[in-house]
Amino acid sequence: MILLETRNLSKTYAGARGARVQAVSEVSLRLDAGEVLGVVGESGCGKSTLGRTILRLTEPTSGQILFKGQDITALSLRAMKPLRRDMQIIFQDPFGALNPRHKVGHILAEPLIVQRVGDAESRRARVLELLDLVGLPPEAAALYPHEFSGGQRQRIAIARALALDPALIVADEAVSALDVSIQSQIINLIAALRRRLGLAILFISHDLSVIRHVSDRIAVMYLGRIVEMGPTEAIMAAPQHPYTRALLSAIPRAGVERGQRIVLQGEVPDPAHPPAGCAFHSRCTQAMDICKLERPPLLRHATAPQEVACHLFP
Repeated sequence: MILLETRNLSKTYAGARGARVQAVSEVSLRLDAGEVLGVVGESGCGKSTLGRTILRLTEPTSGQILFKGQDITALSLRAMKPLRRDMQIIFQDPFGALNPRHKVGHILAEPLIVQRVGDAESRRARVLELLDLVGLPPEAAALYPHEFSGGQRQRIAIARALALDPALIVADEAVSALDVSIQSQIINLIAALRRRLGLAILFISHDLSVIRHVSDRIAVMYLGRIVEMGPTEAIMAAPQHPYTRALLSAIPRAGVERGQRIVLQGEVPDPAHPPAGCAFHSRCTQAMDICKLERPPLLRHATAPQEVACHLFP
């Protein structure tokens, strides 16, 4: 069952001196119920904007968003409210995402209050259930966010996202603000909750090594566009796009010499003035003349299961 689908979704911002900044450009993807799709790319590639736009936290400029078969692209805020129960987000910074004036018990009960779910007694029971679900003691309900470590605060943020039993969660860099020793705990928690609750997750990260541990499929973004998308195993074993290969080469792996890393030259182009043709051609060592003139569409690769936007693979 297709839970979420986007069709040519774009988000443009107004830039300096009348320029238009294309943060997300004509992104088409689907997410099945219970599936995890990892979205990966360098900082500024548009992956966080994509997640927020899908949830209508940021309004799309063009394209369509379909959730459970319903076009939600132009729904009013009132019409979106009941759908919010089924689509939640985990933000990057757990401290900034939690109200420091409220105790954890109130923070977890607030989604239930806003959506008018249950009475006071059932909400208290749900709060204790959520704390247990993410591995926190019942006593945590009486404490404030500042009394917890970063990893514990992220567990609270995850518990809040689960409060209404959503079908979809957007995890926006959910572990990047945490220490490396804590990241694995949160990744394992998200993976366990996904299996237990049957969640569909759009997992956004700049770290391909994190993405590969939690995702069924991977979408690689560059300058607002998806350049490669397919099963995790296929992309990790045989990446087709030169940009994906560079990202993969940056992951430390046993048996791979340091000199084999692909170091990209130059900077990511200005999204307010993107280059003609393939946006990656200015940093690609395999660029051809056609790459400077024509933007390659995202098409199924002839001999691999993934889709690739590259003129090297017609």
